[in-house]
Amino acid sequence: MKCPKCKEQKLQTNKLENIEINECPSCNGMFFEKDELRKSKDAIDPDLNWMDFSIWKHKDKFKTNSDAITCPKCQKQMVAIEYANTKIEVDFCPSCLSTWLDGGEFGKIIYALEKELKTMSSKDYMKNSLKQAKELITGDEKFMSEWKDLSNVLRLMTYRIFTENKTVRNTVDAIKTTPIK
Repeated sequence: MKCPKCKEQKLQTNKLENIEINECPSCNGMFFEKDELRKSKDAIDPDLNWMDFSIWKHKDKFKTNSDAITCPKCQKQMVAIEYANTKIEVDFCPSCLSTWLDGGEFGKIIYALEKELKTMSSKDYMKNSLKQAKELITGDEKFMSEWKDLSNVLRLMTYRIFTENKTVRNTVDAIKTTPIK
């Protein structure tokens, strides 16, 4: 496969954690085949596992651009899409469900998602825990995967509650330091 940006540069196979991806040695762009972007995100930071983003489910958010690139895998025209709320534009192939990220964009996506985790309120985590509980029954992924997602959200919600509520934190600290008689 050739780089869709450099045109002539051949993509090299590299590993991102345990996921094989194709990368351009010239521009550092990264090509993710179907589902590899999600798997790579999850492998880099397991706290992000439950933050699902399915590009192809939001066709209304597709925006074409005049310098659209060609998919290195199937040679179809890719579309530019903003990745969730990150303000990072990715190129997505609606035909083979692959994704192209320009050099440095993968790190920016991880940073933006981690920042979102840190700024969510306990109310936001509560809403997401209910959503994840529903996905245990209705979700596309296997039960254990959905269970891990729910467990992650609940764990992070607990941290947020302790961070936001000094009284709760002090009460738990008092209980932990009170000697048992």
